Amino acid sequence: MAVEYRKLTDEDLDILIEMRIAQLQEEGAEAVFDLKPYLQDYYTRHLADNTFVSWLAVDMNRIVGTSGMSFVEKPPYYSCPSGKIGLLSSMYVIKEYRRKGIARFLLDKVVKEAREFGCATIQITASDMGVLLYTDYGFKKNGNFMYYTF
Repeated sequence: MAVEYRKLTDEDLDILIEMRIAQLQEEGAEAVFDLKPYLQDYYTRHLADNTFVSWLAVDMNRIVGTSGMSFVEKPPYYSCPSGKIGLLSSMYVIKEYRRKGIARFLLDKVVKEAREFGCATIQITASDMGVLLYTDYGFKKNGNFMYYTF
């Protein structure tokens, strides 16, 4: 196994979208509608304006791992004076490639991208599987995460 790493390009979007859907379903999400056009729109727009970056793990031209970092800005606060926040998503490695350090390498790449963008903090809603990786990397749990839906 000779995994290589590279940044996502527009040509990779179909595969990234398939892997994102697989990730969501593996984490328990129910496929109640076709998510593909929404993901296509999101990734296309945010790659174009540089508010989304992704690194990929590739083995013999096959994408085996993905990562993603969205950059958002909100009013500055004491622990984030720039107001710039990285939202980590799309961290996924296919089953036969797990436990080989791929996710950690991908995480390191997008964390560095967030730092270069000027983010003062990175947030994630971690899956049960990802909690150990993020904790080991230095992420802290925050019991204040809440959401509202219409």
